[in-house]
Amino acid sequence: MSEEPVEPRRRRGQALEELLKEDLELFGTDELGDRIALLEAEIARVRAQLDRKNASRAAADAFFKRKD
Repeated sequence: MSEEPVEPRRRRGQALEELLKEDLELFGTDELGDRIALLEAEIARVRAQLDRKNASRAAADAFFKRKD
């Protein structure tokens, strides 16, 4: 019974690292515009997540803050 080899898992951020290495000379103007739109959407998604995490941290800090 032979099993297919399992591909190693990607580490966190590896997809972005690979994206940054792509040769942009190979893209047309429409493709570059689409890429910018996708990257801007991803930036907005990351900022929203960062805001949620900061709000959670602030709430936890306020909850556990000592009242001297």
